[in-house]
Amino acid sequence: MFQKLSSMFSIAELRKKILLTIGLLAIYRLGWNIFLPMIDPAMSNAINSSSADLGGLLNQVAIFSGSQLDQMTIFGLGIMPYISASIIFQLLATVYEPLEKLQKEGETGRKKINEYTRYATILICIIQSMAYLSMLNAQASQQMTAYGSQQYFLTNCIGEDGRLTFAWYWLAILIMTTGTAFLMWLGEQIDEYGIGNGISLLIMAGILARAPGAINELWTAAASDGGFRLGSQFGPEHIFGLILLFIIVVVAVVYVTKGQRRIPTQSAKHVQGRQVYGGNRQYLPLRVNQAGVMPIIFASSLLLFPQFLFAYAVQNVGASNGWFASFVRSGHEIFSGSRSFTYVLLDVALIYFFCYFWTAVTFNPKDMADNLKRSGTFIQGYRPGSSTSNYLEKVMLRITYVGATFLAIIAIVPTLITNFMHVNYTLSSFFGGTSLLIAVSVVLDLVDKIDAHLIMRNYKGILEE
Repeated sequence: MFQKLSSMFSIAELRKKILLTIGLLAIYRLGWNIFLPMIDPAMSNAINSSSADLGGLLNQVAIFSGSQLDQMTIFGLGIMPYISASIIFQLLATVYEPLEKLQKEGETGRKKINEYTRYATILICIIQSMAYLSMLNAQASQQMTAYGSQQYFLTNCIGEDGRLTFAWYWLAILIMTTGTAFLMWLGEQIDEYGIGNGISLLIMAGILARAPGAINELWTAAASDGGFRLGSQFGPEHIFGLILLFIIVVVAVVYVTKGQRRIPTQSAKHVQGRQVYGGNRQYLPLRVNQAGVMPIIFASSLLLFPQFLFAYAVQNVGASNGWFASFVRSGHEIFSGSRSFTYVLLDVALIYFFCYFWTAVTFNPKDMADNLKRSGTFIQGYRPGSSTSNYLEKVMLRITYVGATFLAIIAIVPTLITNFMHVNYTLSSFFGGTSLLIAVSVVLDLVDKIDAHLIMRNYKGILEE
């Protein structure tokens, strides 16, 4: 392994790419810890601790998105607005004809769509930062009422009425929007001059940066329970069980992420002069987890809306009675705190739905069948054209069910760990869910790209024996 690592840095071009990527990620981590101007860092902890619903909601968004909305920093929005804009345009390209034509124009069309995506990212950043700061404004006003002093929470940005000043409000929106635009530029620099997918690496860095804090929470909880001793809540047997479970989940994620259904294909023979070409047997690889991590992201994002709405509504109904108040309290119990059975059931159902939806958007069996037909390749037992297209669609429906089941199991692993082992959700999220899927997928992609550089120069790949 050390020999392979040394061979990576012995290649000048690859060494420059790796060091540049590390440097840009270090800049990202530096900005991660820079608070908005005139913010007392204690403000973040005070607001999160003063409202369990708000703090839990922001922390949950940060866990699966790699952002930092639970801390008021210049990179608080993370790179998720750009991801959201990219998803929107990818979906629109399947139903909006002008975008579909642009997509088929090759490099020129791709650059134009990227330009539209950047504009949409700025718009999403403004909307998200306004919504976030509005929640902050309301919470700061409550803190002013409770404590009677603004110095502990904000410095020179709260007026006498307890509201954020107009100038600071729009300055914060501008800074958070600029921060996301800068991260978007960092990702593009990594794509062009570094190694790996820049946006994915930024998300993974944001997710992994939460690991030390999660481990520290576990250590603190164990110390308060009498230390790591047998029979305690966080004894050695529990720690060993968590480590073993983490290894099992990572192996399962790698196995399914790399898993393929290989459909044998045959190329037709043709004679050119005295040479016979074609006639080779190959295979068509179809990924088991064709949808990737998107179904979990969509499901988690969709479930955040009722969670936020019920948390807001339950504060307004107070101690009132009636069917509406009862409905609000029931909804609040389902969508907040420790995840209920109903919440998990809705999460699993949405994952299955979005798995099939995203696969239908990204996988086009008709285009694939047409490409096989044009290249003179066919699947044995099926005529080129509609027959091949129907067969590919049938196969994809079956393996998508397997992929959706895998994603559903991975998504509920953190909930099971939290409920049965009484571990904080921030820590248990590293044992499953979107965070682990993103981290493993990005690492696998990074290893593949490094291997490509090594093999091209006659070195052994990292994973080769």
